[in-house]
Amino acid sequence: MEKIPMTAAGYTSLEVELKHRSQIERPRIIQAISEARAHGDLSENAEYHAAKEQQSLNEGRIAELEDKLSRAEIIDVSKLSGSTIKFGATVTLIDEDTEEEKVYQIVGDVEADVKQGRVSISSPIARALIGKATGDTVEVVAPGGARSYEITNVRFISA
Repeated sequence: MEKIPMTAAGYTSLEVELKHRSQIERPRIIQAISEARAHGDLSENAEYHAAKEQQSLNEGRIAELEDKLSRAEIIDVSKLSGSTIKFGATVTLIDEDTEEEKVYQIVGDVEADVKQGRVSISSPIARALIGKATGDTVEVVAPGGARSYEITNVRFISA
Protein backbone atom coordinates (compact mmCIF):
# COMPACT_ATOMS: atom_id res chain seq x y z
CA MET A 1 0.00 0.00 0.00
CA GLU A 2 1.54 3.28 -1.12
CA LYS A 3 1.85 5.99 1.54
CA ILE A 4 0.40 9.44 0.83
CA PRO A 5 2.63 12.28 2.05
CA MET A 6 0.81 15.19 3.67
CA THR A 7 1.27 17.91 6.23
CA ALA A 8 -0.40 17.78 9.65
CA ALA A 9 -2.80 20.55 8.51
CA GLY A 10 -3.79 18.51 5.44
CA TYR A 11 -4.43 15.45 7.60
CA THR A 12 -6.57 17.48 10.00
CA SER A 13 -8.69 18.92 7.19
CA LEU A 14 -9.38 15.39 5.86
CA GLU A 15 -10.36 14.26 9.38
CA VAL A 16 -12.74 17.22 9.73
CA GLU A 17 -14.39 16.42 6.38
CA LEU A 18 -14.71 12.72 7.31
CA LYS A 19 -16.30 13.58 10.67
CA HIS A 20 -18.75 15.98 8.98
CA ARG A 21 -19.75 13.45 6.32
CA SER A 22 -20.11 10.60 8.83
CA GLN A 23 -21.82 12.40 11.70
CA ILE A 24 -23.85 15.11 9.96
CA GLU A 25 -24.36 14.29 6.27
CA ARG A 26 -24.99 10.54 6.68
CA PRO A 27 -27.87 10.95 9.22
CA ARG A 28 -29.35 13.84 7.19
CA ILE A 29 -29.38 11.73 4.02
CA ILE A 30 -30.88 8.72 5.85
CA GLN A 31 -33.64 11.02 7.14
CA ALA A 32 -34.27 12.33 3.60
CA ILE A 33 -34.53 8.73 2.28
CA SER A 34 -37.02 7.85 5.05
CA GLU A 35 -39.17 10.88 4.28
CA ALA A 36 -39.12 10.17 0.55
CA ARG A 37 -39.94 6.50 1.12
CA ALA A 38 -43.01 7.56 3.11
CA HIS A 39 -44.41 9.27 -0.02
CA GLY A 40 -45.24 5.88 -1.52
CA ASP A 41 -44.39 4.46 -4.96
CA LEU A 42 -40.58 4.43 -5.16
CA SER A 43 -40.36 3.82 -8.92
CA GLU A 44 -41.58 7.36 -9.71
CA ASN A 45 -40.31 9.12 -6.61
CA ALA A 46 -37.68 11.67 -7.67
CA GLU A 47 -36.93 12.73 -4.09
CA TYR A 48 -36.15 9.12 -3.15
CA HIS A 49 -33.84 8.60 -6.12
CA ALA A 50 -32.07 11.93 -5.50
CA ALA A 51 -31.53 11.04 -1.83
CA LYS A 52 -30.20 7.58 -2.77
CA GLU A 53 -27.81 9.19 -5.28
CA GLN A 54 -26.65 11.64 -2.58
CA GLN A 55 -26.13 8.72 -0.20
CA SER A 56 -24.04 6.88 -2.78
CA LEU A 57 -21.82 9.92 -3.40
CA ASN A 58 -21.41 10.59 0.33
CA GLU A 59 -20.53 6.96 1.15
CA GLY A 60 -18.03 6.91 -1.73
CA ARG A 61 -16.33 10.06 -0.42
CA ILE A 62 -16.27 8.62 3.13
CA ALA A 63 -14.54 5.47 1.83
CA GLU A 64 -12.06 7.63 -0.14
CA LEU A 65 -11.29 9.76 2.94
CA GLU A 66 -10.84 6.70 5.17
CA ASP A 67 -8.44 5.21 2.61
CA LYS A 68 -6.37 8.40 2.35
CA LEU A 69 -6.22 8.83 6.12
CA SER A 70 -5.16 5.19 6.63
CA ARG A 71 -2.31 5.61 4.11
CA ALA A 72 -1.25 9.09 5.26
CA GLU A 73 2.37 9.74 6.04
CA ILE A 74 2.33 12.93 8.09
CA ILE A 75 5.41 15.06 7.59
CA ASP A 76 5.98 17.65 10.31
CA VAL A 77 7.18 20.66 8.33
CA SER A 78 8.26 22.51 11.49
CA LYS A 79 10.98 19.86 12.04
CA LEU A 80 12.41 20.27 8.54
CA SER A 81 15.26 22.59 7.72
CA GLY A 82 17.94 23.21 5.16
CA SER A 83 18.53 25.36 2.15
CA THR A 84 17.38 22.95 -0.56
CA ILE A 85 13.76 22.62 -1.60
CA LYS A 86 11.89 19.48 -0.55
CA PHE A 87 8.40 18.45 0.55
CA GLY A 88 6.91 21.04 2.90
CA ALA A 89 9.16 23.90 1.82
CA THR A 90 7.63 27.34 1.37
CA VAL A 91 9.35 28.88 -1.63
CA THR A 92 9.37 32.52 -2.77
CA LEU A 93 9.84 32.91 -6.52
CA ILE A 94 10.22 35.84 -8.89
CA ASP A 95 8.79 35.34 -12.38
CA GLU A 96 11.64 36.45 -14.64
CA ASP A 97 9.25 37.70 -17.36
CA THR A 98 6.79 39.71 -15.24
CA GLU A 99 8.89 40.34 -12.08
CA GLU A 100 5.84 39.10 -10.14
CA GLU A 101 6.57 37.48 -6.77
CA LYS A 102 4.87 34.17 -5.96
CA VAL A 103 4.95 32.12 -2.77
CA TYR A 104 4.18 28.40 -2.83
CA GLN A 105 4.30 25.62 -0.26
CA ILE A 106 4.98 22.14 -1.64
CA VAL A 107 2.39 19.75 -0.16
CA GLY A 108 0.79 16.37 -0.87
CA ASP A 109 -1.63 15.82 -3.74
CA VAL A 110 -4.71 15.68 -1.49
CA GLU A 111 -4.13 19.09 0.08
CA ALA A 112 -2.95 21.07 -2.96
CA ASP A 113 -4.79 24.34 -3.58
CA VAL A 114 -3.04 26.81 -5.88
CA LYS A 115 -5.37 29.66 -4.85
CA GLN A 116 -4.03 29.30 -1.30
CA GLY A 117 -0.43 28.93 -2.45
CA ARG A 118 -0.17 25.16 -1.91
CA VAL A 119 1.12 23.19 -4.90
CA SER A 120 1.16 19.41 -5.23
CA ILE A 121 4.48 17.60 -4.95
CA SER A 122 3.68 16.02 -8.34
CA SER A 123 2.94 19.33 -10.12
CA PRO A 124 5.32 20.58 -12.83
CA ILE A 125 6.44 23.56 -10.71
CA ALA A 126 7.16 21.43 -7.62
CA ARG A 127 9.06 18.83 -9.66
CA ALA A 128 11.20 21.63 -11.14
CA LEU A 129 11.88 23.14 -7.69
CA ILE A 130 12.81 19.98 -5.74
CA GLY A 131 16.52 19.93 -4.93
CA LYS A 132 17.12 23.59 -5.87
CA ALA A 133 18.21 26.36 -3.47
CA THR A 134 17.97 30.13 -3.00
CA GLY A 135 19.54 31.97 -5.93
CA ASP A 136 18.87 29.19 -8.44
CA THR A 137 16.86 29.76 -11.59
CA VAL A 138 14.37 27.11 -12.71
CA GLU A 139 12.46 26.69 -15.93
CA VAL A 140 9.00 25.21 -15.47
CA VAL A 141 7.32 23.58 -18.44
CA ALA A 142 3.61 23.77 -17.64
CA PRO A 143 0.46 23.44 -19.76
CA GLY A 144 0.43 27.24 -20.18
CA GLY A 145 3.98 27.25 -21.59
CA ALA A 146 7.51 27.47 -20.23
CA ARG A 147 8.29 30.04 -17.53
CA SER A 148 11.51 30.95 -15.72
CA TYR A 149 11.60 31.70 -12.01
CA GLU A 150 14.37 32.83 -9.68
CA ILE A 151 14.23 31.32 -6.20
CA THR A 152 14.60 34.13 -3.66
CA ASN A 153 13.73 32.34 -0.41
CA VAL A 154 13.30 28.80 0.97
CA ARG A 155 11.88 28.24 4.42
CA PHE A 156 10.08 25.54 6.39
CA ILE A 157 7.05 26.76 8.31
CA SER A 158 3.88 24.97 9.34
CA ALA A 159 0.77 26.04 7.47
